[in-house]
Amino acid sequence: MSQDRSASPLILGGAPTPRAALPQLPPLALYIHIPWCVRKCPYCDFNSHAASPTLPEEEYVDALLADLDPELHAVYGRELSSIFFGGGTPSLFSAQALGRLLQGVEQRIAFASDIEITLEANPGTFEQEKFTAYRALGINRLSIGIQSFQEQKLKALGRIHNGNEAVRAAGMARQAGFDNFNLDLMHGLPDQSLDDALGDLRQAIAMKPTHLSWYQLTLEPNTVFWNQPPVLPEDDTLWDIQEAGQALLAEHGYAQYEVSAYAQPGSAARHNLNYWSFGDFIGIGAGAHGKLSHPDGRILRTWKTRLPKDYLNPAKPFKAGEKTLGNDELPFEFLMNALRLTDGVDAALFAQRTGLDLASLAEGRRQAEQSGLLQVEPSRLAATARGQLFLNDLLQYFLI
Repeated sequence: MSQDRSASPLILGGAPTPRAALPQLPPLALYIHIPWCVRKCPYCDFNSHAASPTLPEEEYVDALLADLDPELHAVYGRELSSIFFGGGTPSLFSAQALGRLLQGVEQRIAFASDIEITLEANPGTFEQEKFTAYRALGINRLSIGIQSFQEQKLKALGRIHNGNEAVRAAGMARQAGFDNFNLDLMHGLPDQSLDDALGDLRQAIAMKPTHLSWYQLTLEPNTVFWNQPPVLPEDDTLWDIQEAGQALLAEHGYAQYEVSAYAQPGSAARHNLNYWSFGDFIGIGAGAHGKLSHPDGRILRTWKTRLPKDYLNPAKPFKAGEKTLGNDELPFEFLMNALRLTDGVDAALFAQRTGLDLASLAEGRRQAEQSGLLQVEPSRLAATARGQLFLNDLLQYFLI
């Protein structure tokens, strides 16, 4: 009979480190994946699919609620601190469909009184009446996919909106009652200069979002750009963009709190902070992933059927797979998230979220500190500025 890896001790230097039951469960979030877009962007490796003229809204909402039901026994008595509608383009769905979905979710799991509910939206899908209706449902945060304001760059990225629509989107969001919204913006775009990149960033800042996700375009496998690579800026230009952009954001009050996330005071994304602090989240929808902790110390990752046609097929299961994380995997899993945060996390959180003794990280910490990638600070787990730039190298010290 094979041994259950999740129950085995972590061995470091010959000394077993027992796995304890978790003293308390972490915050709980819900991720809802809506997989359709107007069209697939050439850089996108997310589980998104070009939409047909008529979306199966009713059938998909029914499936999402049916997908949620088997998860309920594992979260009984807990409440949701945040909900995130991701995609795809969730704003393709009507307010009526999202309202029925939120009502069904709240009937199954209690909402925290200050719950954060985020909806991803693209400027090409903005309609004032529709977004006012979204706000009335209790959706209180938008994440708007701008990427660039420059026509040439938007065309190269395969976006369906133009620069003027991007600018109007922020105004329409405010008119709809959203005083908390994120703008998604890319840099390192095909043939982009430093002036181009800073021009985009200045335009975004002028729209006064509470939060900015500003990140470099990367070429991912299984995308059009991977197979037909565009001409991207040289490394020296990318470095100049990064440095100048971070200085500009800081000058306007946007504090960097994660590798690619910048926020005005009090406006960090609570849903994403939960991910990065190794919190729990249920994932429903085509291709969604989840992670749940159990009081006995088990930590389970799940993933759902990827293709929408299979997800909507009653003959096929929603869940495509699951895995209990072993003790040997937890240090890397925890730190892969926590070290993305600019200030890292309180070192005590490691034991609280994994059930493992902090001492199990001692040798990895020593080597990472000597390499200059991890801060020498006993009470915190935080990357140095260099460690933030070379996060993959830093994490290698914690592979068991």
